[in-house]
Amino acid sequence: MKHVIFGSGPLGRATLKALLRRGEQVRLVNRSGHLSGLPEPLGPSAGKAQFEIVRADAYDLESAQAVSVGAQVIYNCAAPIYSAHAWETQLPVLWGNILEGAATQQARLVIGDNLYMYDEVGIGSPGQVIHEDLPMHSRTRKGQARIRVTEQMLAAHQTGRVRVTFARASNFFGPHTAEQSVLGRRVFEPVLQGKTAQILGDPDMPTTLTFIEDFGEAMAILAASDSAFGKAWHIPNAPAMTQREVLHLIAQISQQPLRFTALPGWLLPVLSLAAPPLREIREMLPKSQHPYLVSSERFVAAYGDIHTPLETALRLTAQWFAGQLPKQAQAAVRLFA
Repeated sequence: MKHVIFGSGPLGRATLKALLRRGEQVRLVNRSGHLSGLPEPLGPSAGKAQFEIVRADAYDLESAQAVSVGAQVIYNCAAPIYSAHAWETQLPVLWGNILEGAATQQARLVIGDNLYMYDEVGIGSPGQVIHEDLPMHSRTRKGQARIRVTEQMLAAHQTGRVRVTFARASNFFGPHTAEQSVLGRRVFEPVLQGKTAQILGDPDMPTTLTFIEDFGEAMAILAASDSAFGKAWHIPNAPAMTQREVLHLIAQISQQPLRFTALPGWLLPVLSLAAPPLREIREMLPKSQHPYLVSSERFVAAYGDIHTPLETALRLTAQWFAGQLPKQAQAAVRLFA
């Protein structure tokens, strides 16, 4: 297979869809060897696509190398659970093994990344925009973990072992992002049913959001470009909006009244007793209490502005979440045509 994707979460699925649309040969690797809700290939080249799902544990070096055989491009869409400890201890192993798989095949390595290394750069300064040339100065545990693994990957590129590029997204949303997104299950499911959504942070601070399908498309674009490697690229996004404005659009699409509550930071330790992942969000709250503006000018100048209009992206996301509701609840959903 020409393309090997590690990870079948939201980004792995979106990258798979982008590659199938191009008629590529793809091997998707996950721990189960199964994938529900397979994307349908789209576009004139889709009929040429070849696809297989392979079971493997990327935390095992030999396993990661074995499933990489034949790859010309490897996509790292894998990540440990959302935990500072996991990122500190497991992320270097996981990404290191995937890198070794690419090295054994002399394959290109495209890494799906985030912006945590910039978390304390440019936040709170009016008009400050986060761009790829900013230094990696985060002091959060998660940010520092991302800095260390990024330096690990860059060192391999600089020594010529593997050609590496980074596709970096802001807070992402879209199909299959029920648990991983600030616009996930706690937002879409209640809004679709006329109930109260829950958000974190200041609802009136502008923030940049990445549509997961655009993330996958960008991964495929960068993989095909010789000049993309050795650099980081921010995914093109719709213009920043406040959470309140985004929720208003979702409510309009759902033909429901807008009801939401913003959970205060001090309440997270209490809520995390019932929902442990909330404990991990606490150190990242500054992102949602100040303007969070991300530039994708580098990508747009090189490859064009591929972002999906926000209303379209929210509608596609709402349709997916509606399909996840119980049958009885689905019957009551009224998406605006």
